[in-house]
Amino acid sequence: MTDLLSIEERRLFEQQRLDRLKSADERNEWGQFATPPSLAIDILRLAESLWIGEEKIRFLDPAIGTGSFYSALLKVFRSERIAAAHGIELDPVFAEAAASLWEGTGLSVANADFTTQRPPQIAKYNLLVSNPPYVRHHHMTAEYKSALKVSILERVGIKTSGLAGLYASFLLLCDSWLKPGALSIWLIPSEFMDVNYGDAVRDYLTSRVELLRIHRFCPSDVQFSDALVSSAVVVFRKNRPKCDAAVEMSFGGSLLSAAESAFVPICTLKESKKWSGFPSRRSQGSNGYTGMRLGDFFGIKRGLATGSNRFFIMETTEAERAGIPKEFQRSILPGPRHVSVDIIERDADGYPLLSPRLTLIDCSLSEEEIKMRHPFFWKYLENGKTTGIHETYLASKRRPWYSQEKRPPPPFVCTYMGRTRNGKKPFRVIWNKSNATAANVYLLLYPKPALAAALSAEPELYSMVFDHLQSIEADTFVDEGRVYGGGLHKMEPKELERVPLQGLADMLNASKAYKGQMALLFDAS
Repeated sequence: MTDLLSIEERRLFEQQRLDRLKSADERNEWGQFATPPSLAIDILRLAESLWIGEEKIRFLDPAIGTGSFYSALLKVFRSERIAAAHGIELDPVFAEAAASLWEGTGLSVANADFTTQRPPQIAKYNLLVSNPPYVRHHHMTAEYKSALKVSILERVGIKTSGLAGLYASFLLLCDSWLKPGALSIWLIPSEFMDVNYGDAVRDYLTSRVELLRIHRFCPSDVQFSDALVSSAVVVFRKNRPKCDAAVEMSFGGSLLSAAESAFVPICTLKESKKWSGFPSRRSQGSNGYTGMRLGDFFGIKRGLATGSNRFFIMETTEAERAGIPKEFQRSILPGPRHVSVDIIERDADGYPLLSPRLTLIDCSLSEEEIKMRHPFFWKYLENGKTTGIHETYLASKRRPWYSQEKRPPPPFVCTYMGRTRNGKKPFRVIWNKSNATAANVYLLLYPKPALAAALSAEPELYSMVFDHLQSIEADTFVDEGRVYGGGLHKMEPKELERVPLQGLADMLNASKAYKGQMALLFDAS
């Protein structure tokens, strides 16, 4: 035990030293976030509690780092219970450190990319514990992502999304490394529980293996001090799933002492698109609610993305100095931090009564026409070209590159990201009475035809609709959105569409204008 403690002390020192060799951005690209020792111990204690029989352990960690889980394995299990242990590590510096630290203890370390390794045909593993690299999709090349998708389809028969992080590929590819009945425990980002690109992982967990437990840590309790990510521990056996099985879904507290816990039927998980609401559901949003939703009344769009806000969005005074004709300017809302009011009034020109007073460049004329008719504007565009604005991804896809997406002024907007602090809701709904469009820091709510016609016929309905939008409880928003580390909540258009809104339906059904419009639509159909 003394030798083991000495190795662990050296491992922690090495971990800190190696972490300092890379910048935070570099470690983010590698997806290197070290597992806290106390959490590694908790995970191996959980493994011990689930271990069945006297079979000796064949241990695998496909992203071993300096060996935090192997260290915990040696502390929790007696050494005579371990028949073999193997770790794979892509980073040569970490692989060398792990091999040196654990030399003579029974751990073999391979410096390799796990995703390209062929699984063993005979000597497979019965215990896998891993914190795989959290490499976001945009840090992977298109060729690499394509190769991953092919490998997963060949080995597991599941199609994956190119938007999924590398951790999802690790989890799915490990299937062929495990023997039947093997216990597998993963420390991964909890985002897979809610997002569309988590479909492959959720499908695998409910249809290919015996899912035992998912513990989701409280988003404000970030497990990694250097990564803003909410984490989950996923536990399963490589057994055929049982149709009548139930999965322990726990939340908050620690892995071994959860704040909330409940058993959820596997069939319920299969039918649910969002898992983060389990073990409890504060609203009916995704758990059997059959009433009207926000998407029944509004078309929801993400705000426009310019590709370079600093170039295309500016204060009106700056646009005037640059000689940009007013006919090529569109009013645009400032970001949420500049909007302290819930109702945005307009000035005589239709601009929002807010500071700063912003405008957006949007022009469909050719550069030749602009040069001939508006030389100062042309000069501004030429200055942008010298810095490569026209070659950025979004601008290069537009014709001409200085035109913008068509996003008419939305009567209502919703912030798409926020935190719950001091009792405040993570998302704000704002009534926009101005002629301003909005950038992609907002979700834009456009009334569908029946509601739009009713609002036009009875303008007083605007106030009632707004009151209902503002009355949506914070928990209802949270149930439909997603959450990241540090309690950061995010909402996508499709998620906002699913927010229950029965109260608005009841109010509108009492409106003659709305009922009349619905009747017209019904007759037309």
